[in-house]
Amino acid sequence: MILRAEGVGWAVGGKTILHDIDLAVSTGEVVGLIGPNGSGKTSLLRLLAGLRRPSRGAVSLGDTRLDDLPRRTIAQRVAFVEQAAVTDQNPTVADVLELGRTPHRRTWAIGSARDRKIIETVARETEIYQMLGERYGSLSGGERQRVQIARAFVQEPQTMILDEPTNHLDIKYQLSLLELVSAHVRDTDASAVIALHDLNLATMFCDRIVVLAGGRVVGEGAPADTITESIIADVFGVRARIVDDGGVWVRVDRNGA
Repeated sequence: MILRAEGVGWAVGGKTILHDIDLAVSTGEVVGLIGPNGSGKTSLLRLLAGLRRPSRGAVSLGDTRLDDLPRRTIAQRVAFVEQAAVTDQNPTVADVLELGRTPHRRTWAIGSARDRKIIETVARETEIYQMLGERYGSLSGGERQRVQIARAFVQEPQTMILDEPTNHLDIKYQLSLLELVSAHVRDTDASAVIALHDLNLATMFCDRIVVLAGGRVVGEGAPADTITESIIADVFGVRARIVDDGGVWVRVDRNGA
């Protein structure tokens, strides 16, 4: 087991956002997190990444609670990609990728030949090599998202936590980047937790789906068992038809209630 949440809850300003969440993510597993806006997906991902402390319960890496691990250790093992990374600086794309190597270096140490090789390899795999000299601020939203995902790969994490990573991406890059995430998990015995709005992408790339609604887990299991017509109706409030032709596909019934 790589990542575990046990009885995790989170509240802010007297309002409870997450209620008693239990989640275990194993080596080699891609877990999809789905649910409507406001269901608590982003809050849960931030807790799993150690960016927030739970109001109750605990998040652990292996057998150790995140609260007991140094920040550098967490950064070496967990990479977090948020929906839209913003900065008041304007680094080059190469500088952004360099940040992914920071947890693996001594303080003030310069990049090694291995660091440069990792950055070059990832830049080519994610098709941003031609952007390395460009300024981050000059990129489109989709290009920035690709750079942030590449930065996470450069980090060489055991666990990738991605919040709507396909936002702003066209179909080609949605598919290619999720394929890269799946390959990274499979080839390195890592794991990934991915929040997705596109249910079809969730069925294609996730081994297991966790369904959130109102800050609670209301469904968990294989895609075919969790992305069902009844769950879509109950959680998202729309009627849909599930088409299974070797994979599960979701078609929304626009004429339905």
